[in-house]
Amino acid sequence: MGMIKEFKEFAIKGNVVDMAVGIIIGAAFGKIVSSFVGDVVMPPIGVLLGGADFSNLAFTIKEAAGEVPAVVIGYGKFIQTLIDFAIIAFAIFIAIKAINTMKRKEEETPAEPSSQDKLLMEIRDLLKERK
Repeated sequence: MGMIKEFKEFAIKGNVVDMAVGIIIGAAFGKIVSSFVGDVVMPPIGVLLGGADFSNLAFTIKEAAGEVPAVVIGYGKFIQTLIDFAIIAFAIFIAIKAINTMKRKEEETPAEPSSQDKLLMEIRDLLKERK
């Protein structure tokens, strides 16, 4: 019974739930990024490279025979995946760099104390003077 209770405590902790939500959102975000790379970024790069589409490049090991499909090494898809990865990694790097810059600016500007905090500081100062 102790192991089930321990697992329940582990599974209900906030970190586990936050991680699960992050994974789900990350999977959905992955589709957005893949579409962005494939549909927005890669066409102009293909035009710059002379209309090159790496995904069709392959090396045929054995030709198709009848209903048996050809055996090919699709190295073009691998090259395309590497390019996609580089673009995605760079885009994430830029996004994180922008977020970190905004965080630093927030940290540099200290928040002004609320009226309640000011009142409490005045009371503290008055109590210090009495001693």
